[in-house]
Amino acid sequence: MIEVRGLTKRYGEVVAVDDLTFAVRPARRLREQPAGHHGTHPPILFLTARDAAEDRISGLRAGGDDYVTKPFNLEELVLRIQAVLRRTSGRRTDGLLVVDNLELDPDSHQVTRGGRAVALSPTEFSLLRVLMENTGQVMSREQLLDRVWHFDFNGDDSIVASYISYLRRKIDTREPKLIHTVRGTGYVLRRPR
Repeated sequence: MIEVRGLTKRYGEVVAVDDLTFAVRPARRLREQPAGHHGTHPPILFLTARDAAEDRISGLRAGGDDYVTKPFNLEELVLRIQAVLRRTSGRRTDGLLVVDNLELDPDSHQVTRGGRAVALSPTEFSLLRVLMENTGQVMSREQLLDRVWHFDFNGDDSIVASYISYLRRKIDTREPKLIHTVRGTGYVLRRPR
């Protein structure tokens, strides 16, 4: 990662840039660097007093994921950081989806957990992909039926629970468990805490 000479502060996986005037070039350089840990670039959030449309456009074009003008509400800032993390979590620059030591390659239809290949049926693969694309978000049975089996599925919605069970037997064979049931709501793929 590039050092931005005191202009950045890291908040977990977000780089917060505190002055647009000096930060556009370093932000571009950060995006051009090879991806870091787990193949990802950290999201960039600009915090600046410059509120003209051309400044916002310049910051976003430079690779910023969000742009907040000063003065700002602290609660809103925290929510924006959480939203940026939700949008960018698990997405790699090479297309892989990564959560902990679980990797899914949508192009080659390969899945690994802890470096070991995991054989999945096409439906299991689609279900895991939807869960990984929505890491940390609870997905209802209806949402999963819609995204994996599509509108034309006329069967019993208990098929979702069956396929979640198949995935757990293949993905969650050891700790930490990634696939969780949220009683009465649905399922979530969650990073270990």
